[in-house]
Amino acid sequence: MTGVTVTGMGLVCPVGTAVDEVFTAVCAGRSGLSRPPAEHPLHGVVDVAAFSPDIDPASVLPLTAARTVDRSIVMAVRAAGAAVADAGIEVGRDVDEHRIAAVVSGVGGLATLADQAVSRSDRGRSGVSPYLLSGVLPNMAAARIAIEFGIRGCVSSVGTACASGAQSIGEAVRILRAGEADVVVCGSSEAPLFPTFADAFGNARALARGWPDPTAASRPFDRRRNGLVLGEAAGVFVVERTEFARARGARRYAEVLGWAVTNDAYHTATPRPDGSGAAQSMRLALSDAGLSTKDIDYLNAHGTSTKAGDAAEAVAIKSVFGDGGPPVSSTKGVTGHLLGASGVVEAAISVSVLRKGMLPPTHNLDDPDPACDLNHVRTAKPAGVRTVMSNSFGFGGHNVSLVLGA
Repeated sequence: MTGVTVTGMGLVCPVGTAVDEVFTAVCAGRSGLSRPPAEHPLHGVVDVAAFSPDIDPASVLPLTAARTVDRSIVMAVRAAGAAVADAGIEVGRDVDEHRIAAVVSGVGGLATLADQAVSRSDRGRSGVSPYLLSGVLPNMAAARIAIEFGIRGCVSSVGTACASGAQSIGEAVRILRAGEADVVVCGSSEAPLFPTFADAFGNARALARGWPDPTAASRPFDRRRNGLVLGEAAGVFVVERTEFARARGARRYAEVLGWAVTNDAYHTATPRPDGSGAAQSMRLALSDAGLSTKDIDYLNAHGTSTKAGDAAEAVAIKSVFGDGGPPVSSTKGVTGHLLGASGVVEAAISVSVLRKGMLPPTHNLDDPDPACDLNHVRTAKPAGVRTVMSNSFGFGGHNVSLVLGA
């Protein structure tokens, strides 16, 4: 079977814009959670959120695009640029333009769409930008990246909610194994920090609330958890056929050994309580990688800090690995929930675990919930790690598991 090598990574997230910076933050418990500043549209709407650094759109895009696209696209292009530079690859020089693909996902430019709906209400038809669709459609992050870097192979996006970033990596693996490309740029970008979107979560009582210290609000697997913290981010990988990467002398970060996707077929917003869909995703990913449960040295959990979600994932992990399974942590304690981008950020963290031999903790896990009885990592600690698993689950019952190896 065709090997798949990670040769580049690019991040824009609440705890940093470089992979090593992000990993240092999650190991040290340096939180990216804060109260919305007074000038932000979320001020007075939510108690806490996870904000990524501002990016000047004109620094990554041509002027017309910079003025018209959603922040999610700006972050995607910035992260893609970092990943491509990190991989040291140039289209046309190192890879044929028809042999490089892109799978970059997210919910699209919902904040811009919401603003345009208000503009139309205020001004009528003249209030709607003619550039609206090219600035907000879910496929436009992938399309804009293709335009900026000259990618003329398969260019697509995946719509599986909070599992979409991880599934984008999986779909890249599928493309490479099928021989349809030599290189794939893959990932996700999300910019959900605007009132309408936040109110939907808030009215569903899914958001963390009532925490005097905002950095304490996201607490995966903890007995006192009471909701997730919305965050924004972009994460992009460059993955290549291992033989192709080796032939061009590319730096190798890790191997994507296996992956799988399943569905709960249960509820649009609530996971199966018995965790069977997530468990099947993990089993299939292990099978795809040709590994057993004993081969997994660390598991990065989806762990969003919701009552139902964390408990269901814990049941799923125990059903696959049994008692005394691998060390488990959720890094959303410091990053918040980055929706579709979380799977890519957490895959980058998992790659760092392989490279650094350090297990990141679950921040704010002060009192583990007995319903989440796992081998929790509560303080950062060194460990010999050769193989890791990263889980991502999304609204609609989507489950994705990735297996990465040193």
